[in-house]
Amino acid sequence: MDDELNSQLKPLRERIDAIDTQLIALLNQRAAVALEVGEIKKHFNAPVFRPEREQQVIARLQDMSMGPLGGDHISAIWREIMSASRELEQPFRAAYLGPVGTYSEQAMHLYFGQSIEGLPCSSIDEVFRSVDAGAAEFGVVPVENSTAGAVSRTLDLLLQTKLLIGGELALPIHHNLLTLSGGLTGVTRVCAHAQSLAQCQRWLATHAPHLECLAMSSNAEAARLAASDPTVAAIAGDRAAVHYGLQVAYALIQDDPHNRTRFVMIGKVPVGSSGRDQTSLIVSVKNEPGAVFKLLGPLARHGVSMTRFESRPARAGTWEYYFYIDIEGHRDSAAVAAALAELEEKAAFLKILGSYPRAS
Repeated sequence: MDDELNSQLKPLRERIDAIDTQLIALLNQRAAVALEVGEIKKHFNAPVFRPEREQQVIARLQDMSMGPLGGDHISAIWREIMSASRELEQPFRAAYLGPVGTYSEQAMHLYFGQSIEGLPCSSIDEVFRSVDAGAAEFGVVPVENSTAGAVSRTLDLLLQTKLLIGGELALPIHHNLLTLSGGLTGVTRVCAHAQSLAQCQRWLATHAPHLECLAMSSNAEAARLAASDPTVAAIAGDRAAVHYGLQVAYALIQDDPHNRTRFVMIGKVPVGSSGRDQTSLIVSVKNEPGAVFKLLGPLARHGVSMTRFESRPARAGTWEYYFYIDIEGHRDSAAVAAALAELEEKAAFLKILGSYPRAS
């Protein structure tokens, strides 16, 4: 049986080996060209990472491919190729809500590739501070969840700081209940980020109503605590379970099986147009009848689609609100530019948070 199997596999493996030989030569050729690109960028003090360019490269290859590789396969492969090339040109850092093992870290690697150097931070505030101070070129922060809604602190800091959104990623969130033993015997508390507790509240109320729920700075911090305390269960993902040596007591405990969190990448450099972009902005209006209706008029007149609209109190004690809006298109496109110019005339306040490639 083994001899027959090996005899049939041998010529196919030899073909794969031959193709791999060609691939490694071509990949090294590509890396050499990328190094030349890096030298030119250094001369002009241009940023190493251009998300719009990488999006264009991936989209072109996806359109060219005749299969059997699908679009997601091509995206994953080329993101790592480009990540390695960037590291050769000039290593850079991305700050994220830590410690190691968080969904923020997972989002960072999915977006930037494995070659990025991560800087774990203890809070979302610290992520913003790290990027603002130059300790990291980019930050990765959660902005909204499909179950629990907006991440308030991220929205507040986007308003308060000068940092720009340069990219986004929608990450499926699969929560597990983790303990040292793999069971709940002796467990009295379940710890997790407040958002994760909210995303699992029905499951916890039904299956573990006796457990006290405690909010932590991150799920990975909860996992780190559970790794040293057998009375603690943590809600976290597979990466945290492996990193902290925990066992899965219950898998996939999120209330919504399609639970997703949207992460945004923050930085200081504006992003060019990729051809499939989104623009985020914050607007406030005068306290007068029909103000919100008038606010939306410029978008409709110029044919600009709005994909997100969320209100937040201005916290000035005057019952005024800021509106967080996502619209389709890049701020440099004619329709969006015209709509924003008209909007600025009508709004009491307008801040453009950035234009960037939309998540697939």
